[in-house]
Order: sequence, then structure tokens, then C-alpha cells
Amino acid sequence: MKSYLIIDGEGERSIGVLLYYEKDNSYIIELEDTLDEWNAPLMFAPFVKRDIYTIPREICYLWVKERVVPSSRQNIDDILTHHNLKSYDEMRILEISGGRCSQDDMYIKRINKLPNYVVERAGRNVTECFITDESHMICFFADETVRKIDINELTEPDDVVKVAGNKALFETGKIGAGGYCITFNDSIDIPASVLYKSGTEIPLKPGDFMAFIRNDVLDTTQSCELLECSRQNLAYMIKKDRLRPLREEVNGNLYLKGDIIRSRD
Repeated sequence: MKSYLIIDGEGERSIGVLLYYEKDNSYIIELEDTLDEWNAPLMFAPFVKRDIYTIPREICYLWVKERVVPSSRQNIDDILTHHNLKSYDEMRILEISGGRCSQDDMYIKRINKLPNYVVERAGRNVTECFITDESHMICFFADETVRKIDINELTEPDDVVKVAGNKALFETGKIGAGGYCITFNDSIDIPASVLYKSGTEIPLKPGDFMAFIRNDVLDTTQSCELLECSRQNLAYMIKKDRLRPLREEVNGNLYLKGDIIRSRD
């Protein structure tokens, strides 16, 4: 991840931080919470008006696109050659220009340490997430809380209605860049802040869940050792429906330890 201060050149004051996640080619902007709808950049004013200071990545991308030479520019090849670029790279072009454009006085400056407000907000980012049924998912957050979310109860963002009731789309859910969102089909993002606020906290820590995985989920070899049987015997038990794998894989299955113990009875 690369980070940059966004500076208003008119007053030489920081208005926020731009985060760039190289692997995902995604941008996130964290605004200073001292901004209001009147002194925030025009593109971000509607969010600040609603007390939203972590800007969704699609809006951040538009902000970046607004400040770089478009790939469709007629003389783009000459521009790339002039800057020793082998291919079009938005982030590199943004760095070369310092993030300046003709529409305002803002520019960016590379930083190595994030401001405290960015670090504090990151505590509500998602670290792990999995789907439990057709409408629920469980999210682990960086502040060590675990929350269960019902997708049907969410009212924002507006396009979340496309996810609710669409099983195939819902199952594409994964953690977005930096844990700032859960993204569905890499096109519909639900911000981590919305999930954090809307979710029901579960009295469980991520470490508890990890301990369960380490101690109570067994592979085929461990299951055979516990049962003192061969793989063939284990396969026979599954065939006779005396045992059901937690997960079936080509190279071996996963089982719940409790199921293995009960299968001995």
C-alpha cells in the first residue's frame, strides 16, 4: 500500500489521505473530520454532509481519473515515452503530476506514516468474512469484534438491493482492498463502516474462532489416527452415512472432531 497526503495548495492544509492498494489497483480516500460540506472538495461534499469521511472506492477512482491524462488522449504514446513509461499507469502518472489538475489547487505528497485518524478508522475495517446462509454473513473486524450481518436489513449503499435475494451474486462476496468494504462481483461494495454499524455483535473473538479451527477441524490423516482406522474404512463410513465431511477435497476431506468422536459410538 502507498499513502499520500492530499493537500489544499491554497491554504497549504491537509484535507485527507489517499491510499493506493497496488495488488487490487484500488484507491481509498480518508478525509479529515474537520471538513464540512462547504470546504470539502466538491466531489466529496455529499458524503461529508452525511458525516461520511471514508470515501467509497468508486468515487476515489473518479477523483483520480479526473487528475490524470486519460488513456484515450490522442498523443498518449508520446506522453508515456516522455516519462519513460512502458504502458499506461494511472498511479504513476498521478505521482508524476503530483496529483495536480486545472480544476483546483490540490496536490498529493507521499507519506510513510499514516495520521492517527486514519489508523483509528482502520480498526473498523474487515479482516475476515464468510457467508453462513442465503442472507447472513459473519465479519471479523480489526478491533477484534465479530458481527453478524443480515444483508436484507441493509439500506445502503443504494445498489445493495441487487445483492439481497440474489444468491449467486451474494456468494461472490469477498473482502475489498484494505478491508474497507465487502465487494460483490467486484462491482457492488458495502463499506466496512456500514457493516460495522449494522451488524449484531457476537460475544466471540477472532482468536476463539481460530482456536476452534486449529483444535476441532481435522484432515483425513488426523481423523484416521483418532479412529485408529484406514482411509478405506473412513470412506466406507462416509458411504454408509455414518460420517459426513465438513468439506470434501480431491486430496482429502476436512471433518469436525466432534463428528469423528460420535462416529465411534
